[in-house]
Amino acid sequence: MRAVSQDELGGPEVLRIVEAQRPQPGMGQILVRVHAAGVNPVDTMNRESGVFVGPPPFVLGWDVSGTVAAVGAGVTLYQPGDEVFGLLPFPLGHGAYAEYVVGPTRVFVPKPANLDHVQAAALPLAGLTAWQALVDTAHVAEGSRVLITAPAGGVGHLAVQIAKAQGAHVIGLAAPETSGYVTGLGADEVIDYTATDFSERFADLDVVFDLIGHDYPAKALRVLKRGGTLVSTLPQSLPAVAADAAIKGIRLAGLFVEADRLGMTALAGLAADCKLTPTVAAIFPLQKAGEAQSYRARSGKVVLTL
Repeated sequence: MRAVSQDELGGPEVLRIVEAQRPQPGMGQILVRVHAAGVNPVDTMNRESGVFVGPPPFVLGWDVSGTVAAVGAGVTLYQPGDEVFGLLPFPLGHGAYAEYVVGPTRVFVPKPANLDHVQAAALPLAGLTAWQALVDTAHVAEGSRVLITAPAGGVGHLAVQIAKAQGAHVIGLAAPETSGYVTGLGADEVIDYTATDFSERFADLDVVFDLIGHDYPAKALRVLKRGGTLVSTLPQSLPAVAADAAIKGIRLAGLFVEADRLGMTALAGLAADCKLTPTVAAIFPLQKAGEAQSYRARSGKVVLTL
């Protein structure tokens, strides 16, 4: 099979197409013929540093949408020909930048019929990050007041839709050029962060979901109510505000995404009900994985097709 591999850390030029042995599914695994693979910032981070995956050579990619090609011993959920999508176990289950990939059966769920493979591949890592942050961690529910930073981005645009599906009042911080897009996602209020300091605009919020870091955690503490939650995808940004959060009675939660069949089932259900639609900003063929990782999308996700 073809795969995108690298023998050294570095820029996009280190990525190259190689011929690799097609894997075989073991007990409790399925072999998936990959039709599309999502591209995420963590891919670039590991291409440059190997921070989560170790030294090269390796094949990156965690988001998969495709067709079951074979099943391992004991597998009863799927059979060859089934269309599935999911998040390979993060971080050590990478390998989606390839024509075939093996993964645990229960990280995959059936692909909703109203999503094509490209859309489905844009959903798992970013969607699960948003779901685990907002629903599993912050317990966003009907009437919750939620502020989301970077609401037009890969995780953010899904977070807005998930929070709305939970019945929340959603506030997004966006630049003028993406404010209309964020409103279209369902945000109740969109604030131009280039002109307005949100920490002077809001108070008594239930949840802030931060995807930026820098001084945003400190500002978030000023707008959250006692008992509120600041959840961040940048855990390293939280120790600096821990003491202040404790005084104010605010919960801090740093999140790394986990493969999760329950979460994937929930996302698939929202997508099937047309309450969650991933935005695909750009599509690249497998051999242009370096260009895909370098593409700077103003909104949504980048996807590789095979």
